[in-house]
Amino acid sequence: MRAPAAPRVTRWALAAALCAVLFAVLTALVAARHGSPYPLDESLHRWSVQHRPAVAVAFARAVTATGTGPVPYLCAVAAGLIAGWGRGSHGRLLTAAGALGFLLLAQGMRYAVLYGVARPRPPVADRVTHASGFSFPSGHTATSAIVAGLLAWAVWRAASPATARLGWVLFACWAVTVGLTRVYLGVHWLTDVLGGWLYALTWLTAAMAVDAWVGRARVPREVVG
Repeated sequence: MRAPAAPRVTRWALAAALCAVLFAVLTALVAARHGSPYPLDESLHRWSVQHRPAVAVAFARAVTATGTGPVPYLCAVAAGLIAGWGRGSHGRLLTAAGALGFLLLAQGMRYAVLYGVARPRPPVADRVTHASGFSFPSGHTATSAIVAGLLAWAVWRAASPATARLGWVLFACWAVTVGLTRVYLGVHWLTDVLGGWLYALTWLTAAMAVDAWVGRARVPREVVG
């Protein structure tokens, strides 16, 4: 049987609060130095610059490209269509629109943080892929992590437990790899990537808390009591 709805709401809400606090703390730490990198940022950046065989750079560029452009938005729509399976064509379209709207809202709020912090990127001479704009939080990292969460939610709703677990591992590996390529290619500091992950986790856990709360509201009163 499924866990009671009320504890699930509480757990997800606490997780969202924790992620939000950690993201706020990291944002404050970055802003306190006016965007200057921390020692760990600089050391990983130097390591990346010094270890760039052509094959690794080509692979990193290919992976990092999946974290922007139309790919994440198409994946969000696909996640909605999968999650809405069995709800009819109208229901599936509504779920797909909701998933896409969720991603767009998170992106809009991310830009507010991005321009509020206004952190400079690493030096142009050290970059091996195109990048523009400010650095914190990493857009590719946050976007891929949010989309990975949407896809994980979709397979959890529509697939068997074994398939869902496999999907979670694959989606998590993709999102983590996209984030790491941003450091490796020299376009973000490590703290930018950590910020992107925390930002995405804040949104995803908050969404799960809302989903659990809505699900609880739909349960018949006698089952809840």
